Amino acid sequence: MSDAGEGSPPLPTFRPDERVCGNCKLWSPHSVDHRGWVGPCRLQNSRGMFPPSAPICDKYAPRGSAAPAPVASSTRTRTVRSVAPVVVRHRADPHAVVDLEGLNMTREELMDIFREAAGLSDPPLAGKWEGGTVRLVPGNPELQAKDLPIDNLFHKVTMVRDRIRVLEQKLNAHPKLTDAEKAEMQGYITRVYGSLTSFNLLFKEKGDQFVGSKGDE
Repeated sequence: MSDAGEGSPPLPTFRPDERVCGNCKLWSPHSVDHRGWVGPCRLQNSRGMFPPSAPICDKYAPRGSAAPAPVASSTRTRTVRSVAPVVVRHRADPHAVVDLEGLNMTREELMDIFREAAGLSDPPLAGKWEGGTVRLVPGNPELQAKDLPIDNLFHKVTMVRDRIRVLEQKLNAHPKLTDAEKAEMQGYITRVYGSLTSFNLLFKEKGDQFVGSKGDE
C-alpha cells in the first residue's frame, strides 16, 4: 500500500442514493493499493483499509448528517450508590516546568512528546472539509487535473506540525547550545510556523493552529 502521489487514480464518486461506504461520513480516503483508493472506518477500525465501494453496515451515516449515536441499552439496571471517597483532581498548569535530569521543559511540551510517540497527536479536521478534495489544475488545459483528499493533505500537515514541535522542544532542552544560539534557531522555527499559517483553516480547534511572528503570518 502507498500514499497517494503522482499518477494516483482520482478519488471515486458515487450518486447520493448509492448505499456504499464512500457515501458514509465515517469512511475516509487514506491511500492507494491494487484495489484503488482505500481507507478506514472511524467506528470500526478492526476492518482495516477497504475501498469506498464496500457495502454499508448498520453504522452508515450519509455525509452531511449527524454521526450515529451509541445505542443505549434497553435493560433497566438498578443504580448502585458509590461509597468510594470523592477525589478532586486539580488541573495541572500546562506551563509548569518539569526537570528531567537537567532537561527543562513545560508539562505541555512533555505531553506533546508523549502524544507524538503514541501516535495520538492528530487534531480534528474542521467539519466542513470532511470528505472534501483539493483539485490541482495545471496551467495547460490539455493536462489532467489532480484530486487530493483533504483528509490526506491534513494528515501530512499535522505530521509536519508535530515534528517541528518536537524539534523545537529538543532545541530548547539542548545542553550544549548557548541561549543566543537557541534564540537564533527559534527565530527560524517561528518563521516556519508563519509560513504554514495558510493551513490554519483546516483545523477545527484554534489551539491546534500554527502561530508565527506577526510579520510572517
